[in-house]
Amino acid sequence: MPPLTVIAGCGYLGNFLARELIAAGRPVLGLTHRAESAAALAAAGIPAVACDLTGLDSVMAAATAVTKTSCPAKIHIVHCAASGRGGRSEAYRAIYLEGCRNLRAAFPQADQVFFTSSTSVYPHIGGEIVTESTPAGPDRQTGQILRQTEQETLATGGIVGRLAGIYGPGRSVLLKNFLAGQSVIDVRREPPATPDGRWVNQIHVQDAARAIAHLLQLDLPTDAPRLFNIADSTPLLQRPLFTRLAQRFQRPLPPEAPPDLDRKRGWTHKQVSNARLLATGWEPLYPDWFSALDAGEIMNDQ
Repeated sequence: MPPLTVIAGCGYLGNFLARELIAAGRPVLGLTHRAESAAALAAAGIPAVACDLTGLDSVMAAATAVTKTSCPAKIHIVHCAASGRGGRSEAYRAIYLEGCRNLRAAFPQADQVFFTSSTSVYPHIGGEIVTESTPAGPDRQTGQILRQTEQETLATGGIVGRLAGIYGPGRSVLLKNFLAGQSVIDVRREPPATPDGRWVNQIHVQDAARAIAHLLQLDLPTDAPRLFNIADSTPLLQRPLFTRLAQRFQRPLPPEAPPDLDRKRGWTHKQVSNARLLATGWEPLYPDWFSALDAGEIMNDQ
């Protein structure tokens, strides 16, 4: 019998992950914050229950419901909940750090715990290539909380996936801002200068879901690496990226502007390598952002 995958935070990414697993014949249970969301997921064919990840009692109740309704041979836990739009450190601590702790406490029998982190933990601004071996020392408190959650997950035998910026059907901040005339090319004048803007690292939501499902089914040995960058194969530099979009949509090239150092997860300029993930046998359906755009897989409501 395949393991039951409990998806904690069954939102945009979690929905795609649930459908990926169900299509492969693997049972899932989504945990979502509101009862209305759980009902909507259930109506769409994804079993779900309401659960507040920040409250241990609520997560315990969800775990009890699992054991009462089924006796899975194995349980996988995937934490892919979002902190909300505010980016406050208190929300990060409650959702990510305490949420993962609550899941481990409520599901001590879980065979695997997967935490979806962010490539924002790499604070690099020199345009360099970063791998899982590159030191990650975020200077923002939110990034430090992500890093602490990563460390606790890895220390207990879990897997961590550092996600690049997620885009897909109905969602692309990059394209939305460009079409709205709100994009800028982040030109930093002082060293390390960025005359062509910063590197943009992304991953299609379906590829992110496929990567998580793939890593869960590998049954990694205890001595294998358990930290993976989940990004596509082609980081894009802002100026050539926007030049292509300007030609494609007959729009003006965005203006230059100093970097916005107050971005939610900080301003960085680096190229995220997915070589370790590729070495496991995973391959992206969309190796770069433009291949997804050509396939109509970005903001299909436009």
